[in-house]
Amino acid sequence: MRLPAIGAMCSSPGVGTTSRPPKWIKPQLTRLVAEAPTGDGWLHEIKYDGYRMHARIADGQVKLLTRTGLDWSYRYRRTIDALGSFPAKSTYLDGELCALRPDGVPAFSRLQAAMDEGRTDQLILFVFDLLYLNGESTAQLPLIERKQRLQELFAKEIPGLRYSEHVVGDGPRFRQHACQLGLEGAISKRADQPYAPGDRGLWVKSKCLNREEFVVVGWTDPEGSRSHIGALLLGYYTEDGKLHYAGRAGTGMTTLELKRLARVLAPLQTARMPLSEPPPRDSRFGSPLQLSRVHWVRPQLVVEVTYLTWTEDNLLRQVSYQGQREDKPAKQVVRQIPHPTNRM
Repeated sequence: MRLPAIGAMCSSPGVGTTSRPPKWIKPQLTRLVAEAPTGDGWLHEIKYDGYRMHARIADGQVKLLTRTGLDWSYRYRRTIDALGSFPAKSTYLDGELCALRPDGVPAFSRLQAAMDEGRTDQLILFVFDLLYLNGESTAQLPLIERKQRLQELFAKEIPGLRYSEHVVGDGPRFRQHACQLGLEGAISKRADQPYAPGDRGLWVKSKCLNREEFVVVGWTDPEGSRSHIGALLLGYYTEDGKLHYAGRAGTGMTTLELKRLARVLAPLQTARMPLSEPPPRDSRFGSPLQLSRVHWVRPQLVVEVTYLTWTEDNLLRQVSYQGQREDKPAKQVVRQIPHPTNRM
């Protein structure tokens, strides 16, 4: 089996002729499942470890838009230049902006480092969907047809851009190979369906690692030779809008990152605990949390972590910090529980 090569409008627009692409299309989202689906009605892509980005080209202007519609074009000039060479006068693309390790595997930590250090010239935009092309809205076409049209546009190599290849059927084996290559997991999509903004269960993700986003609700004082921050206190929202404690992340941060986080968190500090209820002082795993050494913050900062598992008392175990996410609002960070896998 061959894996693919690594390398303000909220409704789905219909097929038809329009003068220019929409200013923004709400992204289609993925639902977490335990295993990739098996049927031939699904196509499978690599789960890229980066920032979800839409690219809009119209009237000679190129824009990079976040999942919430923010214009981040000024941050990624090299990617904007690459999109200027895209062989379409007017188009709207969906993709993921990534930084690659030397072995070609995307790594979110490298993406954040590139942004912090102003080294964004080596980033790659992996393009996986085509929602508009030269006067025609394509979003209501079946995904497999959209991808065929998109692939034709990558007949010639475009430095800084790559087409996201796919495999049809046999999702579990695709995911297994992705995991063996050190990738984050697989994205499986119904091949016959139109683009459907939001979470409809038509796109699902199956991960190799337990990796999620959480809201920072505070930090603890450092101990010993550690500087700036001891550990980050993490939380997540429930559907009723309550903010719950999830545990601590104390590893995975360099001295430079600890210093940067301390600078970012300082103006967010507050005397009021933002959680709906106090965190447990004791747990079966880890040292007790001493609330007297906690600095609470307004819940605005979102970070990504890896972890071993959830404990019976709903706390994260063996947590490692991966980086800060600026592309996702804190209110959208909810605990993800795998759904049963649809194998049709």
